[in-house]
Amino acid sequence: MPRLMDMGLDSLNSLLLEMATISESSVATAIESYQEGGKGTGVRDSAKKLRALHHQVSELSMEMIARYQPVASDLRFIKACFEISYGFFRYGRYARDIVEVLEMFGDLSSCDHKAVADTAIKTQEMIRMSIDAFARRDVELARKIPKADDVVDARYRDYLRRVMTRSTDLRCSLSATLILRYLERISDHATYIGDSVVYIVTGVEPPV
Repeated sequence: MPRLMDMGLDSLNSLLLEMATISESSVATAIESYQEGGKGTGVRDSAKKLRALHHQVSELSMEMIARYQPVASDLRFIKACFEISYGFFRYGRYARDIVEVLEMFGDLSSCDHKAVADTAIKTQEMIRMSIDAFARRDVELARKIPKADDVVDARYRDYLRRVMTRSTDLRCSLSATLILRYLERISDHATYIGDSVVYIVTGVEPPV
């Protein structure tokens, strides 16, 4: 007969996988809208849904700790799930921020999209890595994420240097800078999720 704790842990896992699907789709929609002139339809609703799911994860986590007195490995999983849930929530929030940039600046079809497009590919790769690492409890994959994060960070800094040293269209530069910043933050959260996966499996605390 399964423990009530095990049923709760399964519920947490299911909630996180649902969040993973929604957040990954939200970022993809936001980036596609930037590149193709769309409106990011559904991204705001997804962000609200992710907030609600994150709240569910938080409530369930607290209930399980209060009612079932989890052993060390269970407690570790619960703690990590809260951190991972927050990461997936932030993916959706930054997707919403990207859509708001598109609304603020209007038609950006005349801008050079290369810097954002290249960075978005790497960031979306990191999102997929973080989701797969969690779903499979894959420590080796999780430990590869920080190297990809270094690439995103470098591209963001390189773009800032180019903007400061070259004459560029202000609307294009500002919008791209904002979106690159949001992509850089998404990549940071992918790294945090990877750290949490390592913590679940090995018990090694994420770096401060």
